[in-house]
Amino acid sequence: MQEFIIWIILAYFLGNISTSYFVGKIMGNIDIRNHGSGNAGATNALRVLGVKAGVITLIGDMLKGMIIVGLAKYFGNFQLALACGLAVIIGHDFPVLFHFKGGKGIATSIGVFTFIDPIVTILSVIIGLIIILKSKYVSLGSIVAMVLAPFIMILLKRPKQLIIYTFIISLLTIYQHRSNLKRLFNGTENKLVK
Repeated sequence: MQEFIIWIILAYFLGNISTSYFVGKIMGNIDIRNHGSGNAGATNALRVLGVKAGVITLIGDMLKGMIIVGLAKYFGNFQLALACGLAVIIGHDFPVLFHFKGGKGIATSIGVFTFIDPIVTILSVIIGLIIILKSKYVSLGSIVAMVLAPFIMILLKRPKQLIIYTFIISLLTIYQHRSNLKRLFNGTENKLVK
């Protein structure tokens, strides 16, 4: 149990490492959270600092999820990997080191699910990208992809535990995108390309 708790704490604090914050400081000498949407994620880094910053942030946030889940599976077991996956996402979304002002967890979730269920990850990402390309709304693509992920799990007859786990992360994604949902309904959400 003690080892399990150490892994969870490690995962949470790994999630606290804000890629966009450091990218903002290095590439623009700014705190990204004080610019654009104020979100510490890849989309805001892209809008504020450009494509390079957005791509670096996306990769960095994905790596957080991939690294901790991969290590947990290798040195522990699948149950530990699931727990660490949720912890790293929560750490990214609500980082104590950054006064709980983090990102929305999409890139980190992709990293987590890459090791948990790569097939579902690929299908969800494809769906999200199609919606983003068609609508130009990153938030809409992200929300729909994560909402559909548990149902893809069901269609592919994944274990009940994994379906519930995915549903929990899906709900967390919706909560983190609540302001985006309001703007989408009001027609005031920012498009990726105007």
